[in-house]
Amino acid sequence: MIKKIAVIGSGFSGLSAAAYAAKSGHEVHVFEKNSSLGGRARQFTTDNGYVFDMGPSWYWMPDIIEDFFSSFNKKTSDYYELVSLNPQFEMVFSDGIMQVPQDYSEMRNLFENIEKGAAKKLDDFMEDAQYKYEVGMKDFVTKPCHSWFEFVSPKIAKSALKLDLLSNFHRFVRKYFSDPKLIMLMEFPVIFLGAAPKDIPALYSLMNYGGYKLGTWYPIGGFYKVIEAMSEICKEQGVQFHLNSNVEEIKIENGKAKSIIVNGQEIQFDTVIASSDYHHTEENLIQKEYKNYSEDYWKKKTFAPSCLIYYLGFKGKIQNLKHHTLFFENDLDLHTTEIYEDKKWPTKPLFYACCPSKTDKNVAPENCENVFLLMPIATGIEDNEETREKYFLEMIERLEKHTKSSNLLSKIDYKKSYCISDFKKDYNAYEGNAYGLANTLNQTAVLKPSLRNKKVKNLFYTGQLTVPGPGVPPSIISGKIAATEATK
Repeated sequence: MIKKIAVIGSGFSGLSAAAYAAKSGHEVHVFEKNSSLGGRARQFTTDNGYVFDMGPSWYWMPDIIEDFFSSFNKKTSDYYELVSLNPQFEMVFSDGIMQVPQDYSEMRNLFENIEKGAAKKLDDFMEDAQYKYEVGMKDFVTKPCHSWFEFVSPKIAKSALKLDLLSNFHRFVRKYFSDPKLIMLMEFPVIFLGAAPKDIPALYSLMNYGGYKLGTWYPIGGFYKVIEAMSEICKEQGVQFHLNSNVEEIKIENGKAKSIIVNGQEIQFDTVIASSDYHHTEENLIQKEYKNYSEDYWKKKTFAPSCLIYYLGFKGKIQNLKHHTLFFENDLDLHTTEIYEDKKWPTKPLFYACCPSKTDKNVAPENCENVFLLMPIATGIEDNEETREKYFLEMIERLEKHTKSSNLLSKIDYKKSYCISDFKKDYNAYEGNAYGLANTLNQTAVLKPSLRNKKVKNLFYTGQLTVPGPGVPPSIISGKIAATEATK
């Protein structure tokens, strides 16, 4: 039977769900409330020639993204050019700078120079992380997670102890390294999983392998090229897109979703896949009696951070700045505590600078720089222009010190900020979260919000608030899982 399927939202999970559902032979319509596709991965161009990716900027786990395209007999190279970054990124500490090289043998040398014996420890760490990556990303995270019985397979059972699901990342890293810089380097990738390393399963060392060992990449033209490519795949499968189309209600009768209300118009569908914010979908689009979870449930959950972002155009080149730079002069534990426990603006923040114009001449006018500053912050805290500006000035000051630049403020050609209130307005994001639900020990697999509505048999959820979790590759996987469930 051919189903008419509505997909709400056009982020990575929505596009993935739409593509896979259409490939199965169904009629698929994607409804996007904003004027362009991509959700948090949208892109905008300024009048004076800057092109800004609004969200993701780290292209990691390239094989997982490639897997999506291979499902449709395509390759990423059919749609965009990938460049391997060298160095992958730079880390700024209070007492020096560390560049993370593209070449693994050079990375081993870097570790050994910092801590005697660390090269061999890095090999051991990466061997373990590779195993977790191959089992975790290919088997563990691809389950719909309706029941723990899904994980009762010889391979996963055999792998259970090696996957380190019940031990934490903080202790795991310290089994291998003792130097504070190496520890910070290894712990940094899990920050955006939504909790302090002590609360993240050691399983997620797989991210170190998926990033450092498989490399850090950049699609020429910006990360939005991935969105454009996925939308082309969707169109090739017959998916129809509807922009500026705000879904106001999912109408349910007798335990079944019958239609959606879009900009005041009712449209009938056989199945609905909500790639919209899970909490928003349940709180505002369906009747109370059909919700999977109460408001108290969400209040008790640990969310990945929100963030303060600045999109900046500079006249003239900024010397001594790499494509990716992490400003870690301050204490990581303090910043994560203030995000996840204290729930307040950081006293000594860490932040990240992305300068894609170092790699890509298409994203800034000639002899200009495109810079994206991002500071992780707690969700649900007060957000106002005065506070944004205070942290902006601090970030600029640290950027000037690192690059040995003077008076960068006078060279700003374009400036736009984005923070909690914008995430709420544009994406209906719960408490302004930027990255979804944290992958903590208590929020893994079956313990995440269900991708199936338990009371409405043809309503499904996908994205960063359900399985497998936050991040671009997991969101693509989430869309595939939801599509598979919705088209059974």
